[in-house]
Amino acid sequence: MKFFIDTANLDQIREAQALGILDGVTTNPSLMAKEGITGQENILKHYVDICNIVEGDVSAEVISTDFEGMIKEGEALAALHPQIVVKIPMIKDGVKACKYFSEKGIKTNVTLIFSAGQALLAAKAGATYMSPFIGRLDDISTDGLNLISEIRLIYDNYGFDTQILAASVRHTMHIMDCAKIGADVMTGPLSAIEGLLKHPLTDIGLAKFLADYNKGN
Repeated sequence: MKFFIDTANLDQIREAQALGILDGVTTNPSLMAKEGITGQENILKHYVDICNIVEGDVSAEVISTDFEGMIKEGEALAALHPQIVVKIPMIKDGVKACKYFSEKGIKTNVTLIFSAGQALLAAKAGATYMSPFIGRLDDISTDGLNLISEIRLIYDNYGFDTQILAASVRHTMHIMDCAKIGADVMTGPLSAIEGLLKHPLTDIGLAKFLADYNKGN
């Protein structure tokens, strides 16, 4: 399972990279704005800064909602750095753009997936990744993890290469549940990833080991 961090914060990205388990980054205009990154020139530079920290794929989102606009933006984003993955919304023109980019050898991430049908279309269009938003489904009392299971079954039935990128991951149990179901990738906050480190018995055991060692010193 690949671990992506969902942020535009360079310090958090560096911290996740230092753990040695980071496989990539996802971000979006809202996360950019949260870090005070505004204006096209600054946003494009920030994407390159992220690519220079991590070794894996970095999703960069288009703002256009029409085919021509997505193509223009996507090609410009892809030209920034070899690690850039063009992030496209799951709309009609987005599916068309995904097919265009896949035929050009440009990696894509189809985002805002909320149904298995949408995931099937993304795979048919040749998406590298597609992002079901499990946390947002949970917010409206819908089982986001069940969606991951449905997509996993469909993709396995037909041998699709599109990777299931579980997005809107909110906490550590989301990560573990996605791993059990077979999501290819998760993306979420650093806190959710670091939560995997924690167990009270680890803390108790370490404290006892140190106390016993210090008895003889």
